[in-house]
Amino acid sequence: MLTVAQTIFRHYQDTPGKVCLTLLETRQPDKPITYDLLFRASLSYTRALVEQRVQPGEVIILILPHGEALVYAFFGAVLAGAVPAIMPFLTEKLSPEQYHRSLKALFAVTRPAAVITSSDFLSEVQRAMGTDSSVRLVLDAGQIAYQAVADGAPLPGLQRQPSDLVLLQHSSGTTGLQKGVALSNRAVFNQVEAYAPAIQLSPQDVVVSWLPLYHDMGLIAGFLMPLLTGTHLVLMSPFDWVRAPYRLLQAVSRYKGTLSWLPNFAYNFCAQKIRPRDLENVDLSSWRAVINCSEPMYWSSHAQFLQRFQPYGLRPQALATCYAMAENVFAVTQGGIDQPVRVDEIDRRALQEQRRATPAQGNGAIKMLSAGRPIHNTSVRILDDHGAPLPERRVGEIALQSNCLLSSYYNRPELTSQSFRDGWYLTGDLGYLADGEVFITGRKKDLIIVGGKNIYPQDLEYLAGEVPGVHPGRVAVFGLPNETTGTEEVVLVAETDLPDPQSWPTLADELRSVITRSSDIALRRVHIVPYGWLLKTSSGKVARRANRDKYLSEQTPHA
Repeated sequence: MLTVAQTIFRHYQDTPGKVCLTLLETRQPDKPITYDLLFRASLSYTRALVEQRVQPGEVIILILPHGEALVYAFFGAVLAGAVPAIMPFLTEKLSPEQYHRSLKALFAVTRPAAVITSSDFLSEVQRAMGTDSSVRLVLDAGQIAYQAVADGAPLPGLQRQPSDLVLLQHSSGTTGLQKGVALSNRAVFNQVEAYAPAIQLSPQDVVVSWLPLYHDMGLIAGFLMPLLTGTHLVLMSPFDWVRAPYRLLQAVSRYKGTLSWLPNFAYNFCAQKIRPRDLENVDLSSWRAVINCSEPMYWSSHAQFLQRFQPYGLRPQALATCYAMAENVFAVTQGGIDQPVRVDEIDRRALQEQRRATPAQGNGAIKMLSAGRPIHNTSVRILDDHGAPLPERRVGEIALQSNCLLSSYYNRPELTSQSFRDGWYLTGDLGYLADGEVFITGRKKDLIIVGGKNIYPQDLEYLAGEVPGVHPGRVAVFGLPNETTGTEEVVLVAETDLPDPQSWPTLADELRSVITRSSDIALRRVHIVPYGWLLKTSSGKVARRANRDKYLSEQTPHA
């Protein structure tokens, strides 16, 4: 088995002129990058690290905006034998203070040999380092100029073994960036070798992605896998996508894209935000799989996306699903490639009260999207609260075994040992099996129990997001203990587009009514806030615990 460094080197030797990556940037011409340019430009970073005596196996933190420098710095670290870890840039969706604390904790736990960042972020890195940081070296990417490096120069990365660590992925979160998932070369290639057949990857495919590289979906599906397999990758900035989501569809049309991965919210975002004038001459018929890869996945999101873009050539069979996590490199399951994604209609009351996925009989049904079947090297089972396996259609914690699993949580042996039971990795996700397919119901830590009923916050967040006046995707639901009732009480925080605060109490009443009518709880506590109030994780998910803390710090709710 080859390593990541050896594979990139082989592509450089065998097909140097092949365009492996096309970078798209706003108001800039598209930038084609060949394997020759990828390899030689990456060597500039390799040389800088080797000259600074960075040793094979040491961690290099990359905090760079989307673009060429990030790509070359990543592979430059790999070719130096170091272990790169891409971290998010500080953006408006992240709390500056929480980001600073997370970065400081990251340095303390990971003890990286070096940080590579941009000139305008050097001060933030140095502030997080403090006076006792273990970081030995901070490199300014703007000072690492491209220069040709002789092929005969020693490349420590080519001497690394399949069992050696090749990268760290950090689970998303505003307070948990120090939770580094350590992955070996072997785990990465086992994932690629299992997942490529699951999506029927071929040399004719073109991957089009806007996903950030500090998240497993972007790093593996939208970056490493295509570059390692020789599949053309068209990559745009996540910030450009947020500002102009139509650019993704235009890129698919222009480059005849066949594969893309999207988090669930992106289906709604594209359907609601893209205007007809931005879709002139757009043809989406080349898209053979648009893969929903975040939990929870909603049937209604797929339906809305299909209705909006089917007139532009999007085929119903292109809608697919995947359950993935950094700890398994990426994919655990895949659905929708060989046949339409299964929709399982189950009884809401049985789910909440009995933790059973009972087929619906009449009213009160929930449409659950299947995440598909486990990829061939991965086994999945559902466990009860005591760790015993559950039969099909019983909801419990998802556990898995595979040859793609993390080597460890980096420098966190206690966390690593707590995450395994009898050789099975405990995901912390809740779900059930039906006819061998996996269905995700939520996160174990986010589950709210009200009077013995299991309440999944994402279900209520989805209902709230349908109410006019609520900003789509900007709702947080969490539980607070109520000493009087002896159970938890549900709190809903919703951002609004309504500019007049005097209208917010009416919106709060509408939310209470909708949630009470459509679920088994009587919602009382609703907090309406302006756009930008809610905290999100680095991957764009609502950070329920962080928002719970922020809510508690508020003295007087609006409603």
